Amino acid sequence: MNIVAISGSLRAASTNKFLLRAIAELAPNEVTVTLYDGLDDLPHFSPERDKENASKPVNTLRTLLREADAVLFCTPEYIHGMPGVLKNMLDWIASSGEFVDKPVGVISASPSDMGGSRAHAALTYTLGVLTAKLPQDASLIIPFVRKKVDADGTIIDPVLIQELRVVLTALVNAVEHQQPAS
Repeated sequence: MNIVAISGSLRAASTNKFLLRAIAELAPNEVTVTLYDGLDDLPHFSPERDKENASKPVNTLRTLLREADAVLFCTPEYIHGMPGVLKNMLDWIASSGEFVDKPVGVISASPSDMGGSRAHAALTYTLGVLTAKLPQDASLIIPFVRKKVDADGTIIDPVLIQELRVVLTALVNAVEHQQPAS
């Protein structure tokens, strides 16, 4: 099983990337979690550019998502919403349909007490519009994340480790219980 993990942050030392790497380490042997790192390479979306000969970064992303069994997002919140680069990525996927009926998990993490809840809501809404499957337990809002993950990216909160396991398990279960296409 292959899960593509996408951080909404471009920072190299992003807490969101640390969380996705932690999930990759928690994954059972039969599950591969691949961290997508091409968000910064995607051109600005424009319908005129969205042709069969889209740019190489767009085609690479679409292929990666098409071949994935599930997708997991982890995003910060910027100005009470999802980061623009993440929205740009979703705009590129809208016409090609890689999220149709695909199990998708959403995590938001923030140093605030809100945990990025507004970014979480915006991302969840957009994924619903793209007809992704959003398993109930594959959703997590992490407030005060800097108290739970140290500067080296190690999770120091055992409750958070368990919550990440629940998200991963929900995604794996959603893939395993998908109905075959007819």
